[in-house]
Amino acid sequence: MLPKIIKLHLFISVGFITQVATAQSRLDQYIQEAFSRNQAIARQNFQLEKNMYALQEAKALFMPSASLISSYTKAGGGRTIDIPVGDMLNGVYATLNQLTGSQKFPQLENQSILLAPDNFYDAKVRTSMPLINTEIMYAKKIRQEDISRQQATVNVYKRQLVKDIKTAYYQYFQATRAVDIYNNALLLVKENIRVNQSMLNNGIRNNTSLTRAQTEQQKTEAAITQAENTQQNARSYFNFLLNKPLTDSIELDSTALLVAEYIPTTGVQSREEIQQLTSVKKIALLQEKMQHSLFTPKVNTFLDLGSQGFNWAFNNSSRYYLWGVNLQWDIFTGGQRKYRTKQAGADAAIAQTALTETVQGLELELNRANNNYRTAYVNYKSAQTQLQLAEKYFRDQMKVYKEGQLLYIELLDAQNQLTNSRLQLLQAYAQVQISQAEIERAQAGYPLTNLQ
Repeated sequence: MLPKIIKLHLFISVGFITQVATAQSRLDQYIQEAFSRNQAIARQNFQLEKNMYALQEAKALFMPSASLISSYTKAGGGRTIDIPVGDMLNGVYATLNQLTGSQKFPQLENQSILLAPDNFYDAKVRTSMPLINTEIMYAKKIRQEDISRQQATVNVYKRQLVKDIKTAYYQYFQATRAVDIYNNALLLVKENIRVNQSMLNNGIRNNTSLTRAQTEQQKTEAAITQAENTQQNARSYFNFLLNKPLTDSIELDSTALLVAEYIPTTGVQSREEIQQLTSVKKIALLQEKMQHSLFTPKVNTFLDLGSQGFNWAFNNSSRYYLWGVNLQWDIFTGGQRKYRTKQAGADAAIAQTALTETVQGLELELNRANNNYRTAYVNYKSAQTQLQLAEKYFRDQMKVYKEGQLLYIELLDAQNQLTNSRLQLLQAYAQVQISQAEIERAQAGYPLTNLQ
């Protein structure tokens, strides 16, 4: 069913003037600008970027890692090993010298070797890589799911910002048009003053009507001041959402604003809040599986390439390699894994209850938004009719008044009705647009992908 489209009619002069006011394309530009400038969105994007780096870190855990490890020791004193070399060999050497008639075999001293290595270095490059490690695998999956959750969080902020910007924009539009309406009312009052002054000069009226018109002029000028203050506040808030100077001007595009009698609803399945909680639940389930997987042994391999020796010797004898495989299998941990698994299961249950409650709350929000829009639309149509009647009533009263057949207080009443009807139509129109933005927010209907 195609929505019935009704154009907005604003009557802001004595004559009947039709204004078509919208800012869809310009408003989209403002929204896109806010996405790039708003500080809350910037913070969430930084958090998303951080989570993406964390995912890259988790992926890097599967890759080999290489480290340079070196040590140097200088020692003195401490425990020693005594080797009686002299006691064992000196007798033999003396006998050999006698037999050979030479001194080729010297006398040796007993040796005392320091256990701590003195002037010793060991430098190596160790390369290691996990072969079997389920904890790393699940950590990667958790990081991936956390990115989905953070992306949904960013979109939640964006959708709320869209609603806030649209609401602020229509409020600024309402405040701006209210200033126009009061200025138009002031023109009517000044015209009444001119007519009453003319009648007073011609002896048709006394000065009571003139005094009453002048009083109404003061009242209208005060209303204009208040309306202008409201307009400035609305402009400041709108610029605040865009992170711009508060006094920047706002462009009102009056070319294509339409009011739909009926807005189709698509449900709340696209709400990012549901995606957030779904990701939280998935993360909890992955945590639970990770705790179960800790019963699987961890297997790593390593390779050392290095050199070690005394007095900084570096040669074929000092260089070495060492390759090996490490196995870690936690057979008993006192029930730690069991209780961690139960905690993760409880987190998953909590996330499920929060998801169910959130879906119900979002459906209630959408239902209320639809009801509010229907009410706002009916009020808007009623305000249109009331304004048309007020226009006709004022024209008729003005005609009779100029003929001298109507009291000024009755004309003033017709004029106030006209001004109030214009303001009521303006307010009803703004409420229709705000209610439409609420429906759009409630069902996540704004196309974010076109503006990212």
